[in-house]
This record gives sequence, C-alpha cells and structure tokens, in this order.
Amino acid sequence: MTAITTSPDSLPARTARDSFWTRIAAELAESIARGIYPPGERLPSEHALAEQFGVNRHTIRRSLASLSSQGLLRVTQGSGTYVEEFAVDLVLAKRTRHHQSMALAGMRGALRVLASSTVRATAAQARALQVPARSTLLRLQVLGEAEQQPLHISERFFPLPRFEQLEEVVRETGSITAAFAAHGIDDYTRHESRITAQMPEAEVAAQLRQPAARPVLFVESVNVDTADVPIEFARTWFAGDRVTLTVTHDE
Repeated sequence: MTAITTSPDSLPARTARDSFWTRIAAELAESIARGIYPPGERLPSEHALAEQFGVNRHTIRRSLASLSSQGLLRVTQGSGTYVEEFAVDLVLAKRTRHHQSMALAGMRGALRVLASSTVRATAAQARALQVPARSTLLRLQVLGEAEQQPLHISERFFPLPRFEQLEEVVRETGSITAAFAAHGIDDYTRHESRITAQMPEAEVAAQLRQPAARPVLFVESVNVDTADVPIEFARTWFAGDRVTLTVTHDE
C-alpha cells in the first residue's frame, strides 16, 4: 500500500488559488447586481479581466464558468461572455397560459407559429389524445417568446377535424387560449406534465439561441376540455438558463 503524503506548505497555496476564482466570481456577481454590467452587456475579455484582477486567464475562466452555471452569464462561441438578460419563472398549473405567465413576470410575451402540417398520429400521440392510431392531427411548431427572447419551442398536436381553423387564430392572436375559445372551448385544464432534462438537438438549440451543449427542460403535456376530453398534446423544450418551472398543485 502506497502512502500519500502532502506537504503542509502546499495547502495554503492551493486554498489561496481556489479563493481567487471564488472571490472574483463574487465580485463580478456583485457588479452585475449593482448594474455595472447590465443585462445583455458583454463582459471584458478574459485577458482584460485577468489583468484587472492580477490573475491568469485560467482563474478567470473558472470564475466565469461558475457564474454561467448559476445562470448569471452566457458564453457565445466566437462572440464573448454576456450577462443573462432575464430568467422567467413559468408556472405549470392546472390552468397554464403563456400570456398570463408573462404578465405575472411583468413582461410581454406571445406564441409564434413557425411551421404547420397535418400528420398521422403515432401510437404515443394517439394514446395521449385518445384517438385511433394514425388519425389525422394538426401539428404546429410554436416558439414562445418574452421581450423578443425565446423561452421555449414546442410541437403541439390537435385532433382534426375539430380544430381545423386553430392555426389561423394562433397566427393572428399569438394565443392558444384564444384559438380554443374560437372553437367553443372557454376553459381547459392541464391533465398531466412530464418533465425531464435533456441535451437539445441542433435545431432546438438554434431556435432557443443557446449552445447545443447546454441542457434544456423537456416537458410532455396533455390538455383536456371541461368534459375531460384531450384537446392538445405538446412536447416543449424550455431554455434551461432562462426559465424556472414551478409546478403547483392547485385544484
């Protein structure tokens, strides 16, 4: 058995080195909180920050990585490091509405249709919507935004022919709720939500304007009308660094 010896003299040096990056991260976080680096602003380069704090670039890189993992910064390859513009707390409740969540956060937001098509229901979609396999569905690819920033992108499936005009209303109003109301559905509720974390595909990352190496929150959900009939099956990818999902257990 090999004995491992550690020089006592090396411990203070390592602790000092470790304290450098944590202290620098704390100072940068304080500067962000005080508005010295406002939301959306690009930070000085690693080289400039290293000179400012009198440390090497590796120490700065560690400080920035820590702040990025906390959601305070985002690193854009080839562009620089930026202060995150906002983080929105979205509520997944019995009645989940995008525009209401934005209003509660003090922001303006809407849904934008990126693409639409008619598809044949897969086994999973048919099971969720309680329709026969290979039934015809309306598929919408929708981007959820707040203050012109992407928060989530989703695939939403609706039974046809019940919702033949739904796409048109969503494009006009930016609201699924308004589109349901146009089809005689004045109220609907969330039947279930299944939440996981995953790595995004390239297209999803691009639509969310985030690196493909950054995880997203993936939610599968089913909405039902007042007769408990499924009216929507959705697969949604949320930008993990811009969104907090709060699940409530209201009646």
